[in-house]
Amino acid sequence: MWQGLTLGQYWPGHSFLHRLDPRTKILAVGLLIVALFGTRSLTGYGLVALLLFWSTFLARLPIAKLWRGLRPILILVLVTALINIFTLPGEVWTRMGPLTITREGVEMAILLSLRLVLLVWATTLMTLTTAPLQLTDGLETLFAFLKKVRVPVHEMALMMAIALRFIPTLFEEADRIQKAQMSRGADFESGSLPQRVKALLPLLVPLFVSSFRRAEELALAMEARAYTGGKGRTRYRRLRWTVRDTLSLALVLLVGAGAFALKAVGF
Repeated sequence: MWQGLTLGQYWPGHSFLHRLDPRTKILAVGLLIVALFGTRSLTGYGLVALLLFWSTFLARLPIAKLWRGLRPILILVLVTALINIFTLPGEVWTRMGPLTITREGVEMAILLSLRLVLLVWATTLMTLTTAPLQLTDGLETLFAFLKKVRVPVHEMALMMAIALRFIPTLFEEADRIQKAQMSRGADFESGSLPQRVKALLPLLVPLFVSSFRRAEELALAMEARAYTGGKGRTRYRRLRWTVRDTLSLALVLLVGAGAFALKAVGF
């Protein structure tokens, strides 16, 4: 159930995407999110998908690993598609008993499904090619201007990086607890939906206890090392913005503008 999750994991490498400044990748994902939410054009989504295909090739990531990262959201995609197909009013295509399938519902289901897949794809590419410390430094640098209004930028960036870092750890812990409970006779896959939800209690309670224990251990370790936040801290590695970062961001901006343009002309 929990194996194969790639969101929050880092895949070491020396590809073109790995060498990009983390700020470039954060801004690029932000621009793609704006483009995906700002257009409802299949051609525009196809343009973004081509960019992500090319980025995956440049990152030299195993397709199987990327697919394992996308697979967990397929249930969410399916549920979202079914809700739109059967609930959105419009031109009736066919009826299935009390349920009605409309043309507008099918179109919206396709668009939202593509949007979800592309969003997770872009985010997974960023986390697979960016080390957690680089991601923290990139977020802190991008939002450094907020320090002038006393926003704890460093602490917020650190929390986000820790949360991403612990996603795969928590899923590994959940997988371990699940196997331990199954060896004791627990059944997580059979029975009605209420029974299956109730069967998750022996899994969720130890997982919450383990999560709080890990958080406490991390806090104690940071205190033992005299961690005091971002004030006066220096960095071993400094971020460097190069020409390839400018060109890469310009390409993403061009793709985003292209998606909006295609929507404007009706493609």
